[in-house]
Amino acid sequence: MTNKLYYESAFIQEWETVISGTAQKEDGLYLVLADTAFYPHGGGQPCDTGYINGIAVLDVILEEDTVLHKVERMPESTSVSCVIDWDRRFDHMQQHSGQHLLSAVFLKQLQAVTLSFHLGSDYATVDIDLPELPQAQMAEIEQEVNRQIYMNRSITSYFVDEEELAKLTLVKQPKVTENIRIVEIEGVEHNACGGTHVSSTGAIGMIKLLRAEKQKGNIRVTFKCGYRALQEFNDGMKILGALSAKYNTGKEEIMDRIEKWEQEQKLVQAELTALKEQNDQYAAHELLSSREPDSPVIAHIYEDKTLKDLQNLAGKLTALSELPVLLLSAAENKIVLARSGSTGFSCGAFFKANLTEYQGKGGGSDKLAQAGFALREQALDFYEFAKSQLLTY
Repeated sequence: MTNKLYYESAFIQEWETVISGTAQKEDGLYLVLADTAFYPHGGGQPCDTGYINGIAVLDVILEEDTVLHKVERMPESTSVSCVIDWDRRFDHMQQHSGQHLLSAVFLKQLQAVTLSFHLGSDYATVDIDLPELPQAQMAEIEQEVNRQIYMNRSITSYFVDEEELAKLTLVKQPKVTENIRIVEIEGVEHNACGGTHVSSTGAIGMIKLLRAEKQKGNIRVTFKCGYRALQEFNDGMKILGALSAKYNTGKEEIMDRIEKWEQEQKLVQAELTALKEQNDQYAAHELLSSREPDSPVIAHIYEDKTLKDLQNLAGKLTALSELPVLLLSAAENKIVLARSGSTGFSCGAFFKANLTEYQGKGGGSDKLAQAGFALREQALDFYEFAKSQLLTY
């Protein structure tokens, strides 16, 4: 049995103790300390990390009533000095206490029970017994939970027996029947919990609800508390500042400026599409007029056109001529083969039968096929092969 200092105070950061046992597991060496403030995994909260005699604590688990600490190697002495990674511990305290308060507000405001809690390294989530959570409703929840933070209500934890437990109103009854630990937010709720918490709601700092999404018929709310929420705000302000500078406008006018820019881009894109259409028509007629009179195929190599450009141009050519069309994009090492409805061979079947020999990949239908090659030389070789074969059709 381990003396769990984290139950005496979540603010213990350093202490002296002795190694009372060891355990060799498949994943490494674990130490048992007579006294520990290292919190093990449990209740949705990750474990603490830190150092034992300068040796990193990699993991902390609970087996029955004993806390096991995974370390890289055995300390030289059985008397040890322990140090908690306080930034990690305090972050977990903020997130966990914030979750209690957030769940209490969901219950009071919407009569919605929290089904599960997960505390990750970047954000935390709660699954709420709700079919949906509109944005306006989520904003109201966020406003109220932060109001409760600013009231700086005390947060205390203590153990109760069954008689004392019966006098408390709990959302969910504990699974254990002894060593029942209650975390109380003054004037808000009593909750059976074994986690570490801050001493008042003010120490949560702030809570920012990031998104709400459906999860197995319920709503999963992603949120950040304390320093995580502050970092989220700072990251957002950094992006907002960059956008403000890019568009040379105040933060309040950025959305209007972006909408105006999008409208301008739509007009530019429409003009570009029209010009490309005209250019394709011109290119198609030019290819037809420059083709050798007796050639049974329209073939050309382009240095700068994309696959999509080739497909559009091939469509124009097959509308004007019954000859097969073979086009190569040297920029992308891609080839398009197309035919009109009256030509008697399959583009897709031709590619399927011959691409492998040239290390090409692709395929298509009877009337249109496309292929890509890793090397320019492979694309050029296949182009010349296909051109020579089409001359015989």
